[in-house]
Amino acid sequence: MLTTATILVPFLLGGFQVVKAAPKQVIQLSPQEGLEIVCNAGRSTTVTVTRTVEVARTVSVMVTTGAPQASVGVVRSSSGLRVVSSSSRTGTVPSSTAGSVVGGGGGNGTGFRNAVYFTNWGTYGNNFQPQDLPADRITHVLYSFADIASNGEVFSSDTYSDLEKRYPTDSWNDQGNNAYGCVKQMYLLKKKHRQLKVLLSIGGWTYSPKFAPVAATAAGRKRFCSSAVKLVQDWGFDGLDIDWEYPASATEAADFVSLLKECREALDEYSAKHAKGYHMPITIACPAGPTHYGQMDIPRMDKYIDAWHLMAYDYAGSWDSVSGHQSNVFLSTTNPNSTKFSTEKAVNDYVAKGVAPGKIVLGLPLYGRGFEATSGPGRPYNGIGEGSAQAGIWNYKDLPRPGAKEFWDEQAVAAWSFDERKQEFISYDTVRSAVEKVKYLKGKGLGGTVFWEAAGDKVREEESLVRTVVKEFGGTNKLAGALNLLSYPVSEYDNIRAGMP
Repeated sequence: MLTTATILVPFLLGGFQVVKAAPKQVIQLSPQEGLEIVCNAGRSTTVTVTRTVEVARTVSVMVTTGAPQASVGVVRSSSGLRVVSSSSRTGTVPSSTAGSVVGGGGGNGTGFRNAVYFTNWGTYGNNFQPQDLPADRITHVLYSFADIASNGEVFSSDTYSDLEKRYPTDSWNDQGNNAYGCVKQMYLLKKKHRQLKVLLSIGGWTYSPKFAPVAATAAGRKRFCSSAVKLVQDWGFDGLDIDWEYPASATEAADFVSLLKECREALDEYSAKHAKGYHMPITIACPAGPTHYGQMDIPRMDKYIDAWHLMAYDYAGSWDSVSGHQSNVFLSTTNPNSTKFSTEKAVNDYVAKGVAPGKIVLGLPLYGRGFEATSGPGRPYNGIGEGSAQAGIWNYKDLPRPGAKEFWDEQAVAAWSFDERKQEFISYDTVRSAVEKVKYLKGKGLGGTVFWEAAGDKVREEESLVRTVVKEFGGTNKLAGALNLLSYPVSEYDNIRAGMP
């Protein structure tokens, strides 16, 4: 017989309070603490967290125990949610479940996500290294991008940056087969910041044409997913981020669903064997343009996806005949030519297709798009001008340009700069627009923010957009706090297998 109940356990420092399972009670704890659940049943007892909801810093946890009279207690734990019975048999609830009772806010009730893309090529021109990440303010790093071979094999797109580069703290005298480069640095960040999860991002704009032929066959999908999971296990990552831009037909949309299903099964199989059931998430970079998301089978995809990273940017650019805002929330009625797309429509359309708002993560750009020889947004232009590392694209940290003034469109929720002398218009997000977008996503019940990409942000606290959104969420205790995974017993790399001692 199973007993299902919700229990009340006030959080205690230095100990635990034992209570009997009873209906209509709640767990109450600090949102930043992990949990250890201890059962005094006289035999092996299973405790399963099946549902959590946080309201006013109180977390309701539904537990099912294998003994009808089992008592349950809660203690502080830095290692996540643990289940212990008097028979000394210990099981570990997946850290993703443990994370359900850590943190607060967010449309999913588990805390806000604050994710950033990190590019392996950014270690060169931008000189942005893993140590430069604001790791205490983010929940997910989307490590970009893995490449795809014609047979479906997912592989490193830059082995030097990923695995070979030696950082000042790396030794040249280590024995064995060890991972270095960004992969090692990411693992070290995970050890120091247990809320930080690193997902392997596959594809991106450059490699996206390789998806369709691979996803079209069962053999291709199997090779794709098995090799992706192997990189996750070898590199010490926590899950997958799939960036297919974009399925272009109903057939490709169906193949995308099959690819997600195959990867979900591959991750679960690995976790069951080697990670004690830890839930390894799958996220995707999803379009905000109706033409693109209209091709996707969103309802069937949703069951395999933990978070939809909405690319709410690139609404305007060099492909347009007039300048425009590239990341506005709403359409403008006073200057309609300046807003060709809107975040509001995309969010509403995804929700209408069955995606829970809390699974939608709002994308913000850490770059601006420039338009030359123009009088402002929604006007003809001639050229896109210079950029930080690419013509027409400026890192946010390099904006506004000298001589330019910043402006704000209240209706569209859009910021930009304009240089009267140079007749240069640049569309980008600012602290003000970031603040307003957090207000917007809270109102819509969305799950948080995701930034492309980390190297573009400003360093100063009051100017950083990544840090600004955390402040607007209510601080780091409002971030999703699910513990990351540190155990990789079958990694091919000795130092990751050993936990980077």
